[in-house]
Parts: sequence; structure tokens; C-alpha cells
Amino acid sequence: MTPGDRAARRRRAQEARAIRRRRAGALTVIAGASLIAGVAIGNASKPAARGKDPHRHAAAKLTKPPELPRGGRTIFPRFRVVAYYGAPQDPQLGELGIGSPDHAARKLLRQARPYAKKTRPVLPAMELIATVADHDPGEDGLYRTRQTDAVVARYLRAARRIKALLVLDIQPGHASFIDEARHFGRWMRQPDVGIALDPEWHTPGAVPGSQIGSTTAADVNAVARYVARIVRAGRLPEKLFVVHQFTPNMIEGKAQVIRPRGLAVTMNVDGFGDRPNKLAKYREFTTDGTSFDDGFKLFYHEDTGLMKPRSVLALRPPPDLIVYE
Repeated sequence: MTPGDRAARRRRAQEARAIRRRRAGALTVIAGASLIAGVAIGNASKPAARGKDPHRHAAAKLTKPPELPRGGRTIFPRFRVVAYYGAPQDPQLGELGIGSPDHAARKLLRQARPYAKKTRPVLPAMELIATVADHDPGEDGLYRTRQTDAVVARYLRAARRIKALLVLDIQPGHASFIDEARHFGRWMRQPDVGIALDPEWHTPGAVPGSQIGSTTAADVNAVARYVARIVRAGRLPEKLFVVHQFTPNMIEGKAQVIRPRGLAVTMNVDGFGDRPNKLAKYREFTTDGTSFDDGFKLFYHEDTGLMKPRSVLALRPPPDLIVYE
């Protein structure tokens, strides 16, 4: 599917997005009023300062740090992650947006089952497009729409019901990756929420979908450092940190991308097509002299001859992350 094809399918969701933006403006006013009221109530009810309790401090230090949904604190190589990708605004945006989040979760578990091995169990993930690149510039001119907290919470609840990760995917349009990551920072503080960067949809100076976007190692590293600080501060388990790629120049200076402690930095080989082209692309990006965890993306409707799980696992190196759209 060409960028123009993707842009065309997004246009069908424009009317719904316009309505959502108008509602978001009204909700912002309500939320602001609620925040002011909440601060006033919080200040009024705050107890007087007390002396430090050494026993309480010691107990806090002994508190067990949070774990991943299926146990432990590191993702790779303990688990292989199998994910569904998409957003609820339009089924054309991916498998995750078809039906309810719980319906998608059940399908995800069925799809993930063949990848589970005794030596390497599966950790399922739901990759929600949290920032959706738009053909419409919107009121701020940034060609992107953010999911509301209510939508993110809905998918997080569904992910938790199946002991899965939630991964927030960023298609920034004309915005910056770091600004979008900070917008969703409250969710990054959850132990089971990761992040994915989608450079294809980072197109400053052009309408998303009219050309293939890109990013730089510096921009990726800014987000990585930001998320890594959150992991350290919250003593959180390792977070999945995904960067999508399907052209050699999509990540300028890829070799300079850092791998901070606490992040499973994964380069996901994106792009649809027939099997020879997908295999060639995977070989190209996993043997380019860089060293990251490896991801591989499959498209139910756009791939020619969808690869079976046994064929995916036969890839060398076998992917750590498999994403279905």
C-alpha cells in the first residue's frame, strides 16, 4: 500500500475526527475547571506536616518493585512479544481497531498462541496508535490527532485483562516525537505501558501520506532518555521501546540510537509486500551493523501470501517482536 493509499483511507475518518476535536475543546474547559476545583479540595484536605517516620521510610524501600504482566522485570530475551496494531477511529487503521478492545484482545491471544515455546513464552501487546497522523492540519496546524485519556484507559483495561502490554504508537505529523511522548507521560508511568515511534508519519513541511517521513537518532534518543528517566524514577520493569522502519533513510544516524538501561529498544521492520521483498528488507535492516532487538511486521490485508508463524520463526535472527496490522 502506497502512502497515497493510506492517506485515502484516513480521509474516510475525517468527519468523525472533526467531531471529536470539537468535543475535545469543550472537554478541555471542563477538565480545567475540574483541575482547579481538585487543587482547592486537595489543599484544603492536606494534613499538617509531620515528622519523618523512619519505619515507614524503611518499609517503602522494601516494597517489591512492579513486574511485567506475565512476571519478571525484563522483556527480552525472556519473552517473545506478539502485538496487534491499530486505532478505534477506523478499521482501516489496523487490526486492533476492529471491534471492541476485548474482541481484539481475544483475537490477539489466538494469533499469539503458535509463537509460544517452552523456552520462550509469549507476552502479548496491544499497540494503540495514540497520536494519529491526519490529512487535515487541525486547529494547531500539526496534522495529528491525539487519543483521549478515556480511549487509552479503555485499551489499557483490555490489555490488563489478558496480561498484555499496552504500547502507545506515535504518528506525529508535524509535531515532534518528544512533545507527543510527554503528552502521554502519565501513561508511561504505568509498569505495563511502552511506546513506539512511527517515522513514516513524521512529515514536517508536507501533508502526512503525501511522502514517506523520517526521523533522526537525536530525536529518537530524546524520547529514549525521557522514558528511561521515568523507568528509573518509578523502579519500573523494562519498557518496550519500538521504532518502525521500512526504508534505509527512515532513521538518520541509526547507529547512534542509544539503548538506555530499562528500555528494550526494538527496530521493527515495517512495510508490506510479497515474501521475497519482506525477507530481503528484514535481512537488510538486521545486518546493517547496528545492534537492537528485532521486530517484524505483518499485514493481514496488504501482504501477498501472509507468512505463517513457523515461517516467521524461521527468520534469522528470529524476531523478538512480531506485529500484526
